[in-house]
Amino acid sequence: MLASKARPQINRLLEPFSRWAATTSLSPDLVTIIGTVGVVGGAVGFFTRGVFFVGTLVITLFVFSDLIDGAIARARGISSKWGAFLDSTSDRLGDGAVFGSLVIWYAGDGDSLPLAGAALISLVAAAVTSYVKARAESLGFTCDVGLAERGERLLLLLVASGLYGLGVPYLLPIALWVLAVATVVTVGQRIWHVYRQFQSSGGAGAGAGAGAGAAAAAQLPSASAGSASAGPASAGGPAGGAADPGMGGPLGPLAAVAVAAGAGEPGPVVPAG
Repeated sequence: MLASKARPQINRLLEPFSRWAATTSLSPDLVTIIGTVGVVGGAVGFFTRGVFFVGTLVITLFVFSDLIDGAIARARGISSKWGAFLDSTSDRLGDGAVFGSLVIWYAGDGDSLPLAGAALISLVAAAVTSYVKARAESLGFTCDVGLAERGERLLLLLVASGLYGLGVPYLLPIALWVLAVATVVTVGQRIWHVYRQFQSSGGAGAGAGAGAGAAAAAQLPSASAGSASAGPASAGGPAGGAADPGMGGPLGPLAAVAVAAGAGEPGPVVPAG
């Protein structure tokens, strides 16, 4: 993936800022919140009115908070599960604002219900994509697969909306339909990936055995009142990719956007229910 390949180069560029940030009292959580407010404000303030070029610039600027907050936390050695949770939750809010604003535009002054539908499909499928991964990892499965992860989705949308705002015709509508299809495919890929892991680990037979054991334990007269149930926890972290010699070329800024957007891809840890 573009985000994985570019991450080492982008992190090296941020090293001077990380060293400076370690000497300040700047809070990573505050940076995350400011970035989220900026993305939401840029989307709602500009995309809902069809002002795509300026909106894209504002959103792109604040998307980089996904890199900055992590750089500050690493520089100070204060990375935490709370920070990861806040970052992933903020990413969901930002994604919802971006696609939701496109729904509002095309359902109103944009005058295209099909494109409003494409944006809505992308919005819902993106939320399900993140949920599927978080739920799978909370159950002990891996779920690092998919045609269109968050970094790639946001990169494609921002490039298309920016150029569309400059007058390039048809680009944003095409991108919305591509995203709608690709995100739905990603949901299917992740569900299938988890199902294959479930089958290879014993499938229904393992579940039946566990159920029988629980039933037998419930019939014991001296059942312990303090039976423990441990909720799985997943530790998220950026995957280090191999160095890509092409990242210093003209695609460098686009790769940086993909890395920043992909920083929150694992999604929030979701409780069972």
